[in-house]
Amino acid sequence: MISIRPQPTCTHLDSVQAVTPSGKGCQECLEMGDTWVHLRLCLTCGHVGCCDSSKHKHATKHYQATKHPIVKSFEPGENWLWCYEDKEVVG
Repeated sequence: MISIRPQPTCTHLDSVQAVTPSGKGCQECLEMGDTWVHLRLCLTCGHVGCCDSSKHKHATKHYQATKHPIVKSFEPGENWLWCYEDKEVVG
């Protein structure tokens, strides 16, 4: 059986910028002296925050505060994008 994956419907890719990561880890967790599970890179401003599997969910909190819609996995070997607005993988 062939599985066909639907194309993303995201209209927020125009917010993607060439960004410089804010650091090598979650900006807020590092300031708190805490740890994280995985990292996400905001493709509007470069903020690095922890994922929703992390206890503080700083990447989502960054989105809620800024409405920057697209993040990229900041994990080695991962190359996907997530749109918070559309709640879908877009790349």
